[in-house]
Amino acid sequence: MQTDETDLALLALLGENARAPVATLARRLGLARTTVQARLDRLESSGTIQGYSVRLGQAARAPLHATVLVSIEPRSAPTVLSRLKSLPEVRRVHTTSGRFDLIVTLEATTTESLDETLDRIGEAKGVRSSESLIHLSTKLDRGGH
Repeated sequence: MQTDETDLALLALLGENARAPVATLARRLGLARTTVQARLDRLESSGTIQGYSVRLGQAARAPLHATVLVSIEPRSAPTVLSRLKSLPEVRRVHTTSGRFDLIVTLEATTTESLDETLDRIGEAKGVRSSESLIHLSTKLDRGGH
């Protein structure tokens, strides 16, 4: 599906407030409400919009964040991913190119929980090595992922 400038403007408005009523979106875009609803339906059915979510404020987020760079043994990705999925502090896992195979994002409520999760990742079958980066302060956050 080809997205045009109007679709991009609609997506930008939804990025600001995914709960905005269709009538408000239509007014801001200068379009009829039915036109905006039809575009939303098309963007959803094509997979461009895969869902709507809540973006938590700082007070509701886990206070500790870390990124773990993980090198894995050849052909061990399914085993390692299964282990990572079982750890509730693991929020995201990305494959990557370069020296590391996976980038893992963690969120934890206590240093003990974070430490235990890092240990469980490091000792997981198939993990060759890992390097942890504890997030100290956020200098820019544009939301999303």
